[in-house]
Amino acid sequence: MANSLFQEKLCSNRFLVTTEVGPPKGADISEMAHHIDLLKGKVDAINVTDHQSSVMRFPSLGGCLVVKERGGEPIFQVTCRDRNRLALQADLLFAYSRGISNILCLTGDSIDVGDHKEAKPVFDLDSVQLLKMIKIMESGNDMSGNELKGAPKFCIGASVHPEADFIEAQLVKFDKKVTAGAQFFQTQGIFDLGSLRRFMQYASQFNPKILAGIIVMASARMAKYMNENVPGIIVPQAIIDELATAEKGKGLQKGIEIAAQLIKTIKEENLCHGVHIMAVGNEGTVPDILEAAGLVGVRP
Repeated sequence: MANSLFQEKLCSNRFLVTTEVGPPKGADISEMAHHIDLLKGKVDAINVTDHQSSVMRFPSLGGCLVVKERGGEPIFQVTCRDRNRLALQADLLFAYSRGISNILCLTGDSIDVGDHKEAKPVFDLDSVQLLKMIKIMESGNDMSGNELKGAPKFCIGASVHPEADFIEAQLVKFDKKVTAGAQFFQTQGIFDLGSLRRFMQYASQFNPKILAGIIVMASARMAKYMNENVPGIIVPQAIIDELATAEKGKGLQKGIEIAAQLIKTIKEENLCHGVHIMAVGNEGTVPDILEAAGLVGVRP
């Protein structure tokens, strides 16, 4: 199988834009399909989240199949929380057989933050080990050294958190993921461009492309909730205060403006290779954000 369209774009000098859709909590995929139709062609690839925040939903792999069927370019988010190495390898082989070759490797949020607190977490592997496992599979063997009948070929990515309190630990993880074969990184939410600039001074010596995570805030209340309940998210008080100035019912519009300005600055200053927009339940706003950021037009 040839390289994915997204992998080809990673090798270009274009400013990349990815986004994500959250699968439904149930079998009705009509809203997700609507969002996919709205986003395809306007972004370079669409992630499908994998039980984000440990909340049970329609599976990422199933969502990626829907993206593919509807003419989009999917990125399969794979977390280690819910599957052991047998299930992880099997899902990856199935994905590849159906033309899904972009993979984002994640360890996964703790079960404690989700809606099935009685579930037993797996964590047979972590994200670095998952990256290594994929490279082993690409060499033609499974993780136990058994030969595969047909080796897959993936475009593999990982996450990094430039705004972490202890950036040194993040840089160590980043190094390990680069060594393990990550070709691109989608960061956790970026609110302080100073943090991104400092991270890129270090990351620019490596080959993987860096896409800055942009979270669309719908209100000051949402920002406060994410600070208190979503691992790895730290919304600065200045942004919360700015959201609080919005007129009643116009918080989302203010959030769109903030996100668009961040993207515009990142592109104008050439801070990194692109952005990953996380609209968190407001996927329909992504085209508006792209227009406000000056990134309109079809992305072939």
